[in-house]
Amino acid sequence: MKKIFFSILSLILLTFGASQIVQADEYLRIGMEAAYAPFNWTQDDDSNDAVKIDGTNQYANGYDVQIAKKIAKELGKKPLIVKTSWNGLIPALTSGKIDMIIAGMSPTEERKKEIAFSNSYYTSEPVVLVQKNGAYAQAKTLDDFKGAKITSQQGVYLYNLISQLKGAKQETAMGDFAQMRQALESGVIDGYISERPEALTAEAANSSFKMIQFEKGFEVGKEDASIAIGMQKDDQRMAKVNEAISKISSQDQVKLMDEMIKKQPVEKSSAKEKQNFFKEVTKIWQENWPQFLRGAGLTLLISITGTITGLLIGLLIGVFRTAPTSKNKALAILQKLFGWFLNVYIEIFRGTPMIVQSMVIYYGSAQAFGISIDRTIAAIFIVSINTGAYMSEIVRGGIFAVDKGQFEAATALGMTHGQTMRKIVLPQVIRNILPATGNEFVINIKDTSVLNVISVVELYFSGNTIATQTYKYFQTFTIIAVIYFVLTFTITRILRYVEHRFDTDSYTTGANQMQTGELKP
Repeated sequence: MKKIFFSILSLILLTFGASQIVQADEYLRIGMEAAYAPFNWTQDDDSNDAVKIDGTNQYANGYDVQIAKKIAKELGKKPLIVKTSWNGLIPALTSGKIDMIIAGMSPTEERKKEIAFSNSYYTSEPVVLVQKNGAYAQAKTLDDFKGAKITSQQGVYLYNLISQLKGAKQETAMGDFAQMRQALESGVIDGYISERPEALTAEAANSSFKMIQFEKGFEVGKEDASIAIGMQKDDQRMAKVNEAISKISSQDQVKLMDEMIKKQPVEKSSAKEKQNFFKEVTKIWQENWPQFLRGAGLTLLISITGTITGLLIGLLIGVFRTAPTSKNKALAILQKLFGWFLNVYIEIFRGTPMIVQSMVIYYGSAQAFGISIDRTIAAIFIVSINTGAYMSEIVRGGIFAVDKGQFEAATALGMTHGQTMRKIVLPQVIRNILPATGNEFVINIKDTSVLNVISVVELYFSGNTIATQTYKYFQTFTIIAVIYFVLTFTITRILRYVEHRFDTDSYTTGANQMQTGELKP
């Protein structure tokens, strides 16, 4: 087990070592979703002046990306896109993981409490996207949406505009526009409020969508309609950024946006293609299998390393917590204090979601202590200590399941607690906890999907990116589901085989330790 662990650790260091370190004095790190065309999107090559996405083999392009290039040039740096979920953008900025947010963000009063904003680099117009053949396709005014189920993106001003649609039912806000398009296509919602460029993109990509634009539209505050660049409050580069923005006239903004709408990678689906679900799934796989496999590979790397490290943590904690109290008073006090610390660690990491732990550890460590961790190393660390908290309790149960007489016999032979554990108890414990360890492994494979909040390009993150590029969400997530199932099923079969190899013909449980030949009639 030690050899396997150190081999994996060496692989991580080689793969994600110095090559992942971005020099802050050379690059301008721009945070965005890269999934909100035509403002920003992800593509597979550097065509049309696209910019490299940090930590991946992909590129970002769109209106925001072209603005980012102009800003970087003004500051004398190279632009580098850091793909980040919408809810993670402000934490990424305040923790120093990125230098700026250029992601179609409005400078609202709530956001101004956390970060500073530049002058506006675009003014948006809110519209409603509905189904082309739906009940609200002929809507003309804000009063024509009575009974409609409407939503928008979480944390943006657009969601607050739903109240202006008289009689509409305000649905729960969604994480991103990819989710909203999927919900609209499947009929879960009747429409969502968006900005005109995004709605045009969705309408062009999916013939079943229709954009509703109003003559007398939503009442929107100037700061809400404006889109600005987010920066840290003490960033001295704000004046230069505003100077760069001032060089882009309103006419240039419209021209650039129209150009990006034409260049965005939109594949319009026909009704005939939509009828053949399996052909669409096959096509998506054939065109994007390297991305799926890269994501699956990183998912496996994180889950394998996290599970093995978590098991080692659990074994160490289990040995410590079952050790006899030291006869030395000072050592006994330290032992008790460390035991309390372990209890706090276990309760915290078992009692909080991994997605929250990810945000706190990755962004919080940088913001509070100035510690910048590579996102992949951070992901492995998060999964490891989370698994360790669960495994410590599993190991403790496994140790208590060993017959007490074995401890007494070892003590009678003069063996120390460490020798007893290493030579007698732990070999039995490892066999007994194999099923629970396998279960943790399977859970870790699935739970790596939450790591997309810190921009780890695992399987879910990769698949979601493909879905935003193809606008075929159900088909893409079907592939993701199949890959997850193959991974978990394969791991389960392998662990069952390992369990079988551990078993022998004479293996018995603690409750049945008499040999068959000793039974008396």
